[in-house]
Amino acid sequence: MNTSVKKLTRLGMLAAISIVLLLAVRIPFPPAPFLEYDPADIPLFISAFAYGPYSALILTLVVSVLQGTTVSAASGIIGIAMHFFATGGYVLVAGAIYKRNKSKKTAVIALGAGTLTMTALMIVMNLIFTPLFMDVPINAVLGMLLPIIIPFNLMKAGINSIITFLLYKSTGKLLGV
Repeated sequence: MNTSVKKLTRLGMLAAISIVLLLAVRIPFPPAPFLEYDPADIPLFISAFAYGPYSALILTLVVSVLQGTTVSAASGIIGIAMHFFATGGYVLVAGAIYKRNKSKKTAVIALGAGTLTMTALMIVMNLIFTPLFMDVPINAVLGMLLPIIIPFNLMKAGINSIITFLLYKSTGKLLGV
C-alpha cells in the first residue's frame, strides 16, 4: 500500500478515536459547569509526534469541524474556532519541538510547551469568544481567568499530555513510525 495512503488512513483512524473519546469521556469541571474535561485531544497530540506539526494541524481542523457539527454542535462555529486555535497551537509547538530531536526529554519539553501554549491561547480565545457565546461582559470573563479558566486549561492539557507521553511509544509502533 502507498505510504501516503497508509498515513491518510492512520490519520483518519486518529480522528475517529478522537471523536469516540469525546463521546465516551466527558467530566464536568465543578467550578464552571460549561467546562468539561475530555481526552479527545490525545490522538491529535500523538499525531503531532508521529507525523509532525502540519499533519497534526490539518487533523485538528478536521476533528474541530467534526466535533463542532456533531458532538459539540451547541457551541457551533465559536467552539470550532476555539478548539482549532488552542489545539492547533499545541500541536504546532509540541510537534515542531519534538520533530527536532525525538527523545524522551524532548517529548517532555514539547508536551510542557504545548500545554502552556494551549493555556495561553485559551485565555485569548475566552476573552474574545466567551462574551459572545455566553452573553456576558468581558469583565466577567476576566474574573474567571485565574480561578477557573487558567487552572482548567492547565489541568486538561496537562492530563492529556501525560497520557500522550505514556501512550506515544506503543502507539507510534502501531502507527508505523
